[in-house]
Amino acid sequence: MSDLLTQPLWQADSLGSPLPDNEFGVSVSLPLWRHVIGYEEGDKAVTSTFRSGYPRFFVPPAIERLFVAAEKEFASKDERCLVFPRQVHARRCLDFAQCGGRVESFGDAGLGVAVFPAGAYAAARKYWRFAGEVVSSRQANHALGIGPDISFEEGRAAALALRERLAGLSGQQVEDVFLFPSGMAATFAVHRMLIALTPGRKTVQLDFPYVDVLKVQQLFGTGAHFFPLVREEEFDELQALLKREPVAGIFSEVPTNPLLRCVDYARLRDLLAGTQPDVPLVIDDTIGTVANVDVFRVADVATTSLTKSFSGAGDVLAGSLILNRSSKHHAAFSAFLREHADNELFAGDAIVLEQNSRDFTERAVIASRNSVGLYEYLSTHPKVARVWHSVNEGGAGYRMLQREDGGHSCMFSMTLKDSQSAPAFYDALAVCKGPSLGANFTLVCPYTLLAHYEELDWAGSCGVDRNLIRVSAGLEPLGDLVSRFERALAAC
Repeated sequence: MSDLLTQPLWQADSLGSPLPDNEFGVSVSLPLWRHVIGYEEGDKAVTSTFRSGYPRFFVPPAIERLFVAAEKEFASKDERCLVFPRQVHARRCLDFAQCGGRVESFGDAGLGVAVFPAGAYAAARKYWRFAGEVVSSRQANHALGIGPDISFEEGRAAALALRERLAGLSGQQVEDVFLFPSGMAATFAVHRMLIALTPGRKTVQLDFPYVDVLKVQQLFGTGAHFFPLVREEEFDELQALLKREPVAGIFSEVPTNPLLRCVDYARLRDLLAGTQPDVPLVIDDTIGTVANVDVFRVADVATTSLTKSFSGAGDVLAGSLILNRSSKHHAAFSAFLREHADNELFAGDAIVLEQNSRDFTERAVIASRNSVGLYEYLSTHPKVARVWHSVNEGGAGYRMLQREDGGHSCMFSMTLKDSQSAPAFYDALAVCKGPSLGANFTLVCPYTLLAHYEELDWAGSCGVDRNLIRVSAGLEPLGDLVSRFERALAAC
């Protein structure tokens, strides 16, 4: 396996390789712009090469073997199966797909199997993607008796160590930290909680979020009000909404993905004081990270994809939900989660994540320094139209939450003055290229094409350019990264 900091997989022959290049890599190499287009359009010449992919979107080989084994055991000729960590997740999948079906138990661990008519497979896979309640490759291997033995006692100890680490970093209590098999599973749990506690109410999404966070609010429960905050008048519109309609909660990100913006939380707090002062605020700090920002200065709940910067290695899927002990909603939220605590992190993944995250804070400092350094270089380059970074986009909202010793995220986005040259720049850039972010190695993608290919005009109306390139800076020496970007810009 190559060292992706010094030997990135960036050329055409790396297409389909896992990033990192092992069976647990959560990203996949898409080294050329045309590969991204081919992937989005289902070109078999591209997709047939995949040995990995982001697990909620792509079924890794180990999980595919588990699905096949479940179908062999439970499915008739016209049925398909998906396997979940627990039977309750399989039941929720069938309810979402509205396809009838039944739930079975697989193996000694009692994994939940959703068995459904073959025609409902696409709908069931939507649940797998949006809810994030997925089995991992390590869990699939364990269920099939493949690979090394896993100590569940060691896994419980690792999970406790993770909860203690996150509690210490966030300033909250260990009992208020909950682990999940993905970041989306944590977001989905918060959404289910808000809808259950305030039935019939919609949620509010502020600013342009990661694609599936908005999809969860739109597809589950009562729906969502979306304010992309591209017009000054939207705050007035939000105020008018809150005066006429009670809402279940308000979601936002610090900073946002991919525009690195931040809601003006002081202004929002003043607005809520005159409308709905008790509405819960849910903030995702995946991009900013708990090392740089303290969202509990305003948030009632924080969600994080631990897959990203907290892990860094890119070889484990996980998420967390942390409650604010001083929130007026703490008692109700804590009671709900303890009654409905039907997610956990698989022991094998907890062990790996605990090891990966031991140097998280040190890595966060380097990633911030590299992203700021690249921003400073690129923002003055004659071929670059714009660079989005929390340095210039975060505003008062980011400064309000930024820790005294906190920096910025690993991430920024950019466009070129000549949009037609974006493919040539991307193809020539000698860094790993594919989905995900927060890896120890630099990772780049044409984000809008990858996340919003079927809704490019809509994304554009929200300020997200179709040729936008998102960069997640890694731990490489800054001078080396600048040289790689310099060479790629010279080639376009």
